[in-house]
Amino acid sequence: MSDPISWLLIEKGWRVYATDGSELGKVVDIDGDDEVDIFDGLAVDAGFLDKPRYVPGETVAAIEQDHVTLRLSREKFEQLDAYETPPESIEIEPEAAPRSQRFIESLRGAFGRRARRS
Repeated sequence: MSDPISWLLIEKGWRVYATDGSELGKVVDIDGDDEVDIFDGLAVDAGFLDKPRYVPGETVAAIEQDHVTLRLSREKFEQLDAYETPPESIEIEPEAAPRSQRFIESLRGAFGRRARRS
């Protein structure tokens, strides 16, 4: 067993395992804020026909080089909700900004995608 590492080092494609060691899938997205070191969770793709599942950060038991182990059985993992891409963070424009600029920024926030990490 290797040493545990920070969530900031998790990469897409890492394998994800259940408590019994069976492979559940691969990481397809990491959700968190690296500026304040807050880990929210992972999106895990369990297979070709399944939608990725959202794995809350509190269900992660260990993060090691090239893989993540969960505190979940396969059955519990399969009951998790589908992963929804989080909306992009937007900056609030001062009221003095032109309405057109505020409108454009609101559209970017509604339809854009938040970066995984800075």
